[in-house]
Amino acid sequence: MSGITTGTDLSIFDELLEGCQIIDSEWRYVYLNDAVIQQAGKPREELLGRTMMESFPGIENTELFVTLQRVMRDGKPERMQNQFTYPDGAVGWFELHIQPWSPAGMFILSLDVTPLKTALDHAEKRLERISTLRQIDQVITSGADLASVAHAILGHVSAALGVDAADMLLLKLPSLFFKQAGARGFRSTTPESLKLKIGEGIAGKAALEKRTIVIDDLVADDTFTRRDLAQMEGFISYFGTPLVSKGQILGVLECFRRQKKDYNQEWLDYFEILAGQAAIAVDHVKTFNDLGHTKLELLLAYENTIEGWARTLELRDIETKGHSLRVTDLTVRAATQIGYGEADLVQIQRGALLHDIGKLSIPDAILFKPGKLTEEEWQIMRQHPKVAYDILSKIEFLKPALDIPYCHHEKWDGSGYPRGLKGDAIPEPARIFAVIDVWDALRSDRPYRPRWSEDKVMEHIREQSGSHFDPNAVATFENVINS
Repeated sequence: MSGITTGTDLSIFDELLEGCQIIDSEWRYVYLNDAVIQQAGKPREELLGRTMMESFPGIENTELFVTLQRVMRDGKPERMQNQFTYPDGAVGWFELHIQPWSPAGMFILSLDVTPLKTALDHAEKRLERISTLRQIDQVITSGADLASVAHAILGHVSAALGVDAADMLLLKLPSLFFKQAGARGFRSTTPESLKLKIGEGIAGKAALEKRTIVIDDLVADDTFTRRDLAQMEGFISYFGTPLVSKGQILGVLECFRRQKKDYNQEWLDYFEILAGQAAIAVDHVKTFNDLGHTKLELLLAYENTIEGWARTLELRDIETKGHSLRVTDLTVRAATQIGYGEADLVQIQRGALLHDIGKLSIPDAILFKPGKLTEEEWQIMRQHPKVAYDILSKIEFLKPALDIPYCHHEKWDGSGYPRGLKGDAIPEPARIFAVIDVWDALRSDRPYRPRWSEDKVMEHIREQSGSHFDPNAVATFENVINS
């Protein structure tokens, strides 16, 4: 049987930050270091000498146990990511490296990757929200009638916010009464027109005061005038926010839930952002119908929305303020000089704006560390281009923009990461961007070093031409800077 042998001095594992445990052929814990005790959330005496099944009832029905059985049976090492529920109900994620332990048993090395997993989940959620906004933008540019636009937007809103029902009330002039433009999720037929005037009821108040109003308990609240609707539908909570475009009140977006669910300020902020997009959609339809705006103007509005949302990816001050927009502008200018067409320039722009989205998965302790990173920390840091690929490849409209986020840390001589691509195997947009990214980063203060002078930066880039950078990309960059 291959793997670690009984001759190993176990004391070498005692001080490791990673969890180390040994399980014998009868599934008993025979060694546990302090790190794995902390990870397990149980005292050592409740584990050592006991079987896994005794310590964690039901573990034999998990994917982890199936993997352990396979290693025990076949004698071949495996690795996996495992979700672990602590005694207090909290959830953690661990990267497990499982090896045979001779003559019988297993050695398991466990690394807590909960911060990485949590950050990645947050990043995916934010990109899902960007995708929802993209879908709403497509509705805006579709040229459909107002009823179709309202129906489509309410579907996206309901799914994105996890609400049971939503409707859109539009303000009619000069009567100042609301008329329902669309509804989703109601069990009964909702009225097409309401006897509700601006300033009256909760929706009228939200519109008049231009603020979001939340009612956590419709049963106990007596300010909601449509109590028959709430009782008939079984609604528990209400969220209403005004639809405002160009300073003008267009109506109200309402959402309802039939069960009590927690929400936070981030959820409310997103609700208001979606209402803002809905207001833009309504305004565009009305404007299109009234003034005959061209499709080009609608597409420009869409691109401005994408750029504005890309700026929000600097959520943790990953880069110096304005870095993403600066490097994007220079990259597009360089690509234009080379001869890229309009369609390709759109994808290059998006890739540049999202180039470091993968860093959302890097823990703060590593990302903002003022000193040098350890080898283990570098291994985590080098994962961010792959994380960017994993995230962006799931979003259809961003797939053509993957070259820069995935490959901008590759080097001309093949010493870069994550894939060690060399020379022309690196996509040209990524080669161009790599020069511009380093140029802008070195001219900015960072936690681990002060900014460099302009001359020193240019000298460094010229020195790295042919090793780190594509010589042609360096020449193109200098032409752009000089022009």
